Amino acid sequence: MLQGFMNLLSLCWKPFGHEKGNQGANGVLGGGGSSGGSKEGKDGLLWYRDIGKYGSGDFSMAVIQANQVLEDQSQIESGQYGTFVGIYDGHGGPETARYVCDHLFKHFRAIAAESQGVVTAETIQRAFRQTEEGFTTLVSESWSTRPNMATVGTCCLVGVIHQQTLFIANLGDSRVVLGKKVGNTGGIAALQLSTEHNADIAAIRQELKELHPDDPQIVVLKHGVWRVKGIIQVSRSIGDVYMKHARYNREPINGKFRLPEPMNMPILSANPTIISHDLQPNDSFLIFASDGLWEHLSNEKAVDIVHSHPRAV
Repeated sequence: MLQGFMNLLSLCWKPFGHEKGNQGANGVLGGGGSSGGSKEGKDGLLWYRDIGKYGSGDFSMAVIQANQVLEDQSQIESGQYGTFVGIYDGHGGPETARYVCDHLFKHFRAIAAESQGVVTAETIQRAFRQTEEGFTTLVSESWSTRPNMATVGTCCLVGVIHQQTLFIANLGDSRVVLGKKVGNTGGIAALQLSTEHNADIAAIRQELKELHPDDPQIVVLKHGVWRVKGIIQVSRSIGDVYMKHARYNREPINGKFRLPEPMNMPILSANPTIISHDLQPNDSFLIFASDGLWEHLSNEKAVDIVHSHPRAV
């Protein structure tokens, strides 16, 4: 996984509008409400936007680039379906994250339109499925000229706010944390809303072993890190088709990705974990971030940082 990228996004609950935007990276965002304008800039490898306005409130975002090639993408979109937030943490190259940023929301919007703008977990599930199928088709079409496209993938964290319901869909090890006011104390609590899919988590290793009972090498401890087949940490993603379809796990892809034994079923999944949360008056802000942030900050510390730096209203 990409180390060093930091992404954080915060929203306040205000009436929906009709603005859109995306940025070629995962962003960092702060909390609180604001009526001011926005400020953008660069500071070394950091890109930031101080304040922006979207259907569900205000946001801030920034990017810290760790690799020479930026592999991550992010976006915020608003419309009659609500507000859509996407954090796409790419690995192995930038192609999958870029593809997801270009297509996932478009699929989501088209599916929501079929039901007159009503959003459900199935709406989001279908959008993920169509995006995975589309990228797999792209890999197939590129196989003769760019076979290593089969080894590129992305984690995918999506939030949709629709009629005071927040849907969270996740593949991989990005995370969304809610900052929640504690009564009238002035305090703030951190509540993790997403489920992560990383082989370092015991429950994920158990899930993989149950799905692949005849494969004693489904998870391997390598250099102190648990990895699926000794190769990749995440168990779910978009892309990484070399771990999903046997016809792509062969030459001419790089030997480190080729499995020594036949693949009888997909090893990785593109099926997201989806939860819904009814927004409450004491729900103050959200932080969406890839693992690059959470490797350095606990949920509580991240929430405290946002809470301790309110914007002027």
